Amino acid sequence: MDMNINQVLNQIRVRSQFPVNNDIAAPKTDFSALLKQTLNEVNSLQTDANTIKNSYEMGNSGIDLPEVMIATQKASLAFEAVAEVRNRVLNAYQEIMNMQV
Repeated sequence: MDMNINQVLNQIRVRSQFPVNNDIAAPKTDFSALLKQTLNEVNSLQTDANTIKNSYEMGNSGIDLPEVMIATQKASLAFEAVAEVRNRVLNAYQEIMNMQV
């Protein structure tokens, strides 16, 4: 699956309340705090998906298959997005490290 990194970065900006318009002063946000928050949200989505899936498998009548599939897909997409951002950050780091000063 080919993900558009710009869409992911725009979503991160929206979640962290960074304005997309450069004319407005952006609030200062600690990158590590933003990263931790995002990872916690992805973990929460995965935990919720597993809980819903287990409830469905146990025969809980209040949960239907579409709900299970949607929760699973949301968790999967969130994980893939985080992995793609991580890969892009690592590539940028490697390029910076290979630059001659």
